[in-house]
Amino acid sequence: MKLTGGDEPEEGEAEVAPKARRKGVGRAIVQMPDRVTVGSALRRNFENVLEALRTGRMPDGADSLLPVLLDYEHTPADYLADPIVVFDQPDRLRERCENRFLEFRERYADALERQEALPCQSELLLSYDALLEKLSGRTTLLTNMFMRTEPDFKPQALIKLECRNAAAYQGNVKELARDLNRWKEAGWTVALLAGGTARGERLQGALTTQGSAAPFVTEPPQTLAPGEPVILPLTLNRGFLYPEIRFAVVAESDIYGINRQKSRARANTGEKIAAFTDLKLGDYVVHENHGIGQYMGMVRLASDGTYRDFLHIRYQGSDKLYVPTDQLDRVQKYIGSEGEAPKLNRLSGGEWQRQKSKVRQSIQAIAGDLLKLYAQRESIPGYAFDPDTPWQREFEDGFPYEETPDQLAAIEDIKRDMEKPKIMDRLLCGDVGYGKTEVALRAIFKCVMSGKQAAMLAPTTILVQQHYATMLNRFAGFPIRVETISRFKTAAEQKQIIEKLKTGELDVVVGTHRLLAKDVRFKDLGLLVVDEEQRFGVTHKEAIKQMKRSVDVLTLTATPIPRTLHMSMVGIRDMSLLQSPPEERYPVQTYVVEYSDGLVRDAILRELSRGGQVYVLHNRVQTIEVMYARLKKLVPEARIAIGHGQMREHALEDVMLDFYDGKFDVLLCTTIIEAGLDVPRANTLIVCDADRFGLSQLYQLRGRVGRSNRLAYAYLTVNPSKVLTEAADKRLAAIREFTEFGSGFRVAMRDLEIRGAGNLLGSEQSGFMASVGYDLYVKMIEETVREMRGDVNQDDIETRVDLKIDAYLPQEYIANDLLRVEMYKKIASIRNRDNRDDLIEELIDRFGDPNRPVMNLIDIAHLKALCSRLGIDYVTCRADELIMRFSMAADIDLLRVLEAVRDFPQYLRVKGGNPPELIYYERHKDAETLLRGAVKVMEGVAERFEANGEAERD
Repeated sequence: MKLTGGDEPEEGEAEVAPKARRKGVGRAIVQMPDRVTVGSALRRNFENVLEALRTGRMPDGADSLLPVLLDYEHTPADYLADPIVVFDQPDRLRERCENRFLEFRERYADALERQEALPCQSELLLSYDALLEKLSGRTTLLTNMFMRTEPDFKPQALIKLECRNAAAYQGNVKELARDLNRWKEAGWTVALLAGGTARGERLQGALTTQGSAAPFVTEPPQTLAPGEPVILPLTLNRGFLYPEIRFAVVAESDIYGINRQKSRARANTGEKIAAFTDLKLGDYVVHENHGIGQYMGMVRLASDGTYRDFLHIRYQGSDKLYVPTDQLDRVQKYIGSEGEAPKLNRLSGGEWQRQKSKVRQSIQAIAGDLLKLYAQRESIPGYAFDPDTPWQREFEDGFPYEETPDQLAAIEDIKRDMEKPKIMDRLLCGDVGYGKTEVALRAIFKCVMSGKQAAMLAPTTILVQQHYATMLNRFAGFPIRVETISRFKTAAEQKQIIEKLKTGELDVVVGTHRLLAKDVRFKDLGLLVVDEEQRFGVTHKEAIKQMKRSVDVLTLTATPIPRTLHMSMVGIRDMSLLQSPPEERYPVQTYVVEYSDGLVRDAILRELSRGGQVYVLHNRVQTIEVMYARLKKLVPEARIAIGHGQMREHALEDVMLDFYDGKFDVLLCTTIIEAGLDVPRANTLIVCDADRFGLSQLYQLRGRVGRSNRLAYAYLTVNPSKVLTEAADKRLAAIREFTEFGSGFRVAMRDLEIRGAGNLLGSEQSGFMASVGYDLYVKMIEETVREMRGDVNQDDIETRVDLKIDAYLPQEYIANDLLRVEMYKKIASIRNRDNRDDLIEELIDRFGDPNRPVMNLIDIAHLKALCSRLGIDYVTCRADELIMRFSMAADIDLLRVLEAVRDFPQYLRVKGGNPPELIYYERHKDAETLLRGAVKVMEGVAERFEANGEAERD
């Protein structure tokens, strides 16, 4: 933005508004064209802003009038003495500024046409080249995530700040204590951020019992002493390490894990999305009722002597909306098309409602197709597998590890699905090494014990061999016949296996897409397990889809592709999540760097010096021999082998097995290793041209290392002379960000954000999805499907609670804005007593005992949820009564309400009218006391109301 208008400011004068007040206001109206009528929107807006400036206030949108009020042009840097101008990621800035400039020109032309702008406002923004010219000669600092050349600048010096993420301890205090002792001995300066007093004190005690003392300090000291770590009650999103200056900060999320939940409170997908899409200043957001805006932070406002926190959302022009935090569940981060900033809506004029209406019309066709899918799944009878046999329990007891809570829950879900007389279609999403295969093996065993055949489909021959070896080991001692079918088998062997499948001589077959060929027939197939469905082509997916119509299907994935994830979110597919991290495993240390021969040599020699092995990924078969010669020259002491998908039949298998047996130190390979053998000694990965890979693929590749209890390293290298696309930049930044275990689901969600969701049943809908954002699009599909099925969902009623009491999260209670937003979202998502109790426990655990405004906020959220279930849309307070008004739109069964209220005559009465009201009363009580009492009583009413409804249905 540039400043334009009146006289040049006097020396040392930096205040723009007073100068504008003195010089420009008087002639501002004169500059209005004659065609601007007195009653026009322009004149009204103009006069409002001018009136504010006359009184010394700076209203929203005042900067757009600078060309009218001032005669000179300056950038903000002109008002600073010898400023340092920082360009963050300058290779992206040109593209963004040019897009912003074009967008401004289009909107200005549109506003001028509607008589909402003045001609002199056309020069309000500087172009990027004009900005560079204005800033030339000033001290300039360029910051970049990766080292690269910048065509617009000629840097005189290069400063490298090597920083890496702190390890994700996931509650493992023993490992934290071990690192802490190591840092002490090396003289590091260390701060452990516990996130609150209660947690800080507990962490101090836990570390002491592990033999690593660190004092808890309530007031952060001015300086930290080397070799003397301290625990502070502060919060940070992620910790970091600066090895060069021996400085470490370990954040609360590193110590305890991100959004750690109690095991009994299993997170659903909605909570995962909410956790992932934490709002940051400037993010685009979607409000269900008002459309797409930009999040501008949180503000506390007073009304009738009480205080509430609100989200400030900026809309088009000077429109702004303040959203109460108890309505935060109505706001979601905008996820749309990649690289495109959405158009902001206006708060007036009905634009957003028209937009939603168009999308809803387009969804009608999709909803019809979804209903057909639902109907097919419900109407086609599936096979009901037998309950568990004694052999099943014996097989499961043979698992050499202790199952995680998530594994047990997923196994229970799958068994329950299999025992129902309908077709199962379940997605099992779990990170590398989280035990997806064991869950699948138990389903396969159950299938075979019921006299059916099972098939497991894997994308590569290497993975087929691995699954086959695992099955032979786990099924040993049981009468289960297993075989493989892939290109490693001769034509005669394949023919023999196919014949055995037809006659039922084989119980289980593991194969590549060869299993989907028309000549493969089963005697009685009961279960299909698909490993990494996203790795199969379109024709193969169609064949899988046909199989899904008649057999139970279990799909395994570490990082579901957006469309698969999308379908699971909408409910077309059931989903189980494995989120419990494996024991004695460390996150892979990930570095994104420019390629250099020196780096490759150092990384290989470092791994070899500790007796390990290395993957070097070069995904071009045509030049892989050239890379082989280069590596031989760089590291002559290493034994190097080549592996890729175009090798002759048994050569690749031989190479992989030799590498597994330790006969080679380095495997130079293509992405054939993406789903390959587990090689515990392979703990360094070097990826060439990492920008060419998708986010999920990079995550899968990184999963090839770090599969033992040794620290592993992944070097994602990029060509030094190549300018990366913005999407590639985001992918590399994301893969570096998601280093901790359990990130696969979050990687998939970030992939969804970077790439856009695509569409469930056709690409033609992607524009509609972008116009309202992913979350609302999915919700609208769900609502439309429910409407078409005739389902009534009372939870759709939005209850407004209007009570004159303080209800907010004080800044002294939760200082970090992002954490406050996170907790506001969690509070707004309270649906029942369990949610409420878990949340209070989490608040106490992280931040200490909640005070009255915090408890009021929780009570309001709880009451809203209870009232919504009963069809109440408005709650207010009058004297010593809490008045709850029923919604005119809700189909209320008043007899059921009266029946439910009958148990609480001393507190509740129903008042007839249009609409009727439910009144909670306690004599001589204030609003806070009435609120607390109403929550307890309304819990009982809601339970009785729903119990009566179930009894009627039975």
